[in-house]
Amino acid sequence: MARIFISPSKYVQGPGELARLGTYAASYGKKALVLISAGGMRRSGDVVRASFEEAGVGLAFDEFGGECSQAEIDRISGVFAGSGADMVVGIGGGKIFDTAKAVASAAEVPVLIVPTIAATDAPCSALSVVYTDEGQFKEYQFYKQNPNLVLMDTEVIAKSPVRLTVSGMGDALATYFEARACKRSDATTCAGDKATEVAVAIARLCYDTLMEDGYAAKVALEAGALTPAVEHVIEANTLLSGLGFESAGLAGAHAIHNGMTALPETHAFYHGEKVAFGTLVQLVLENADELSQVLDFCVSVGLPVTLEQLGVKDKSYERVLEVAKLACSPADTLGNMPFEVTPESVANAMLAADAYGHDYLGE
Repeated sequence: MARIFISPSKYVQGPGELARLGTYAASYGKKALVLISAGGMRRSGDVVRASFEEAGVGLAFDEFGGECSQAEIDRISGVFAGSGADMVVGIGGGKIFDTAKAVASAAEVPVLIVPTIAATDAPCSALSVVYTDEGQFKEYQFYKQNPNLVLMDTEVIAKSPVRLTVSGMGDALATYFEARACKRSDATTCAGDKATEVAVAIARLCYDTLMEDGYAAKVALEAGALTPAVEHVIEANTLLSGLGFESAGLAGAHAIHNGMTALPETHAFYHGEKVAFGTLVQLVLENADELSQVLDFCVSVGLPVTLEQLGVKDKSYERVLEVAKLACSPADTLGNMPFEVTPESVANAMLAADAYGHDYLGE
């Protein structure tokens, strides 16, 4: 048995850092293929192009197709092969990062990850979540190494829709509880073996940071303000959650999220919003003391606590059981819970978590 801790080679966070991207990129190669959305190109393309020109690094842009599917990974791999680039840069959100990581891994070149939102813990990890072309969870793909650079421009992130950062808090909210479950079950983590003490401590710091600064950050962001609380939450959503989930493990919350991709009406909601509800379900399964505190937090920042808040109107037992069966797939992470979990126990926990949410909201 070994204990393994993995992380990106460099993490940079601060206001105005996007304008220095080219300078950082110069350490990794001579030309970058930059994967970016059409909206991201409008918002950030000029700053990125200027930073590369100033640093004397070549670049080519490619517009992301919208889904991290194998077809999109293969398409961009073909673009990369013909571009003359020697590194991949992903700018935007989680599906762009996951696609950029897959392309860079296949080509065995450096990958630089540049979030313009703090909505998931995807940026720091050596894995991608791959979906079907229709948006249903398909598989995790794991890579030999983490990104070479993760660069967070907090001015850019503070201007993104507040709901995205709140969604990131929902993703980060699961980190400690999944890490704790994996430690109790001595599970194998995404890093390939057992968790280190430092990974579990980082996961705990992630939870504590959300409890201390989450609400203050949300209020500041609604006012368009970049405050210490906002900086702390961006770090929790990205670095602390990223290191925590990968090196300490995933368990119930993310598996339940993956199960909910079988419900088409949830596709309009963000990853972290579904993970937040999955966290409530995991806490119900554990009969955990923190359930009330987590419900308090979710309501205070605007994370969903009921299935209706995720668009699910038909929550019959049979339908919820289908989600639970998918969540309990041997290829997913519910098996990392420190007790036996069945589709029936997960379905009942989902219905109970929904009922607690309604009760908490006074509905």
